[in-house]
Amino acid sequence: MISVTALLVPALVSAVIVFITSSVIHMLTPWHAGDFQKIPNEGAVLDALRPFNLAPGSYVGPRPSSMKDMGTPEFQEKARRGPRVMLRVMPNGQTGMGKQLALWFLYSAVIALLAGFITSRALQAGATYPVVFKFVAVIAAAAYSLGLWQESIWYSRSWVTTLKSTIDGVIYASLTAGVFGWLWPR
Repeated sequence: MISVTALLVPALVSAVIVFITSSVIHMLTPWHAGDFQKIPNEGAVLDALRPFNLAPGSYVGPRPSSMKDMGTPEFQEKARRGPRVMLRVMPNGQTGMGKQLALWFLYSAVIALLAGFITSRALQAGATYPVVFKFVAVIAAAAYSLGLWQESIWYSRSWVTTLKSTIDGVIYASLTAGVFGWLWPR
């Protein structure tokens, strides 16, 4: 049986590689540049929202108070008139990404460790690179990508954006799998 401690080095190395790769993808290529649209007349919209002092969180409007409320003529009219919106409010003043980058690295390390752990329960020490790669790649790809689809299914996120992020997840999973195949305990 392979110990969890034997998986720490491959998990951390893969997290570093995924972190660097995702930084290159997001900062040095235009791949995700169009993922979010700019709000028309952004200043006026932000000025209109400011007096409400919205706390950070996720909002939807119109929002029914119950399933029964969804069927009422009043709610149906609100939905028909529009706009129907989903709004994610972030804390004011925060423009740096240090916290998010640290959490992203930790997330990548957890995915790698989880993928390695599950694989270690199916394979023994000394398993060949291709076999380790396949196991880790499938598990890591599912972890990085499948949850993103819910945003398109339920919340009208662009399927193009979800597809691009899924491709990113497959890239990250392949890198993770490559590191585990290379550093798999012998």
